[in-house]
Amino acid sequence: MNNRKFLPVLIITFLFFFNSQAQNLKAYQIFDKDGNVTTFENLVEESTDAGIVLFGELHNNSISHWLQLELTKALHSLKGKNLVLGMEMFEADNQLLLDEYFSGLIAERNFRAEARLWRNYDTDIRPLVEFAREKNLQLIATNIPRRYASLVNREGFEGLESLSPQALQYTAPLPVAYDPELPGYKAMLEMGHMPGHINENFPKAQAIKDATMAHFILKNFEGGNLFIHFHGAYHSNNYEGIVWYLKLEKPDLQLVTISTIEQSQVESLDEQYLNLADFIIAVPATMTKTH
Repeated sequence: MNNRKFLPVLIITFLFFFNSQAQNLKAYQIFDKDGNVTTFENLVEESTDAGIVLFGELHNNSISHWLQLELTKALHSLKGKNLVLGMEMFEADNQLLLDEYFSGLIAERNFRAEARLWRNYDTDIRPLVEFAREKNLQLIATNIPRRYASLVNREGFEGLESLSPQALQYTAPLPVAYDPELPGYKAMLEMGHMPGHINENFPKAQAIKDATMAHFILKNFEGGNLFIHFHGAYHSNNYEGIVWYLKLEKPDLQLVTISTIEQSQVESLDEQYLNLADFIIAVPATMTKTH
């Protein structure tokens, strides 16, 4: 009898605790490079003052893609037609397709049939593409065609020398600068390779992507514009990759880098992610994946 009297109290206590915990759940938290909590408003403000914003995503992270769209909308409200978008997700030889689709010369079905779209296009990429199209913003295809990255993976940068002048329009200019001592490239040699089976060209294939994306960012960047570029976080983490190539060409560029990470909690930034980027978006590791 006494147990029955206490049961409602226990249920109410449990529900109160559960509700309190649910209200404390966070989908993300933004930190600065020193690990201090910051806000989306600060991210927008800092980005507006930059020339180029490099937004590093986790390709299957829903929060990352949502914040990309929200940041783009916020920057467009401030910069208007002076906002230019660029994407790793489109290879440079797709620029004509993008331009034709944006100008209305071809239908979306034709664009989709030929553009070699990523499998998460509908959920993660299309919202940005359609926003740019509706607002008449430039969208630049910045990535090297994957067949040429594969060529570098097989033959090194020397493999690019056999390409035609027409093909070389879609890559960074030769010769390609390369620093094998950059920590990101060194780490690629150490990941998952047994001694004696290391492909020395593996990080070079990454580098040609970084160099080509930086090349097309600079080619389409003009003073007074704000260029926001979307890519996998590894391409700009620790101020390497695309950042290294941009600074190599224009050391005085005003850049803002953004990275996305996943960790078990988002109340504080794990020490390993300090100085990863100017802004670090921490997302719970349990967050829903888009693919």
